[in-house]
Amino acid sequence: MQHLSFAAALAALINATVWGLSWYPLKWLEAHGMPSLWATWFIFGACAIAVLVARPSAARLLWQNRTTLGWLVLASGMTNACFNTALATGDVVRSVLLFYLMPMWVVLLARWLLAERITPAALGRTALALIGAALVLGEGKLQIPIPNSWPDWLAIAAGFFFGLNNVILRKYATSPQEARAFAMFIGAVIIAPLVIGSLALLGKPLVLAPQPIAWAGVAIFTVLVLVGNLALQYGASRLPANVLSVLMLAEILVATLSAWLAGAATITQSTLIGGALIVSASLLAIFSRSGAE
Repeated sequence: MQHLSFAAALAALINATVWGLSWYPLKWLEAHGMPSLWATWFIFGACAIAVLVARPSAARLLWQNRTTLGWLVLASGMTNACFNTALATGDVVRSVLLFYLMPMWVVLLARWLLAERITPAALGRTALALIGAALVLGEGKLQIPIPNSWPDWLAIAAGFFFGLNNVILRKYATSPQEARAFAMFIGAVIIAPLVIGSLALLGKPLVLAPQPIAWAGVAIFTVLVLVGNLALQYGASRLPANVLSVLMLAEILVATLSAWLAGAATITQSTLIGGALIVSASLLAIFSRSGAE
């Protein structure tokens, strides 16, 4: 049993590491002529095909459950489109920290979609996360946490849609697993080109001009995304939800250290303090699920 738990924990950490390091291939692909939204479309398209090869019934089951899982398609697609663009174009550490405001959004979304009551503890966690966001965005000054750049807005939006993604998964937990997995990949395949087209209409086209080596990068990143997804499914089926959630927070540590070591992000005292508050809010949210609030 201990061996099984260790393997499951290691699988969860592999997933966190893949996504914690995902900023690097996204920025690398941007520099080699492939904007992050295009990269997202190719990578998740390949992953969706892989799911269909492994589970041919996934598309049919998703279509049969389209009135409910259609929201999962939207939420997962927007999550990946927003987060990948934020990582590729903005400060990595800020983007990851603002993305992890997600538990704050879950409080509001769960009230709306699951009729869960908002407890004093939930309000406290929300306040803690907001103070952390104010420090990160205000660069040390406690001010209203309003982003002043597109990458910051996109990171916050990604956290909102990921929170929506998680609430929808809870709401429709009885739907077929392969349909849910396919929905989470196909979402990016549908949403990414819609965003690309919208930007083109606004006069901000994302020109796809990849260097030949970029395709090798896409292939490698696709394999890593699939490995990370399979590792997450393995760990999620064998670990308590609160333990899994804590291990997934390792993404913040991996992203922060790797970006700092590579010189892709600046880590200030206010970022550290604000990040600590956001992570604390996430940890409180995780452990509150294992007991009554």
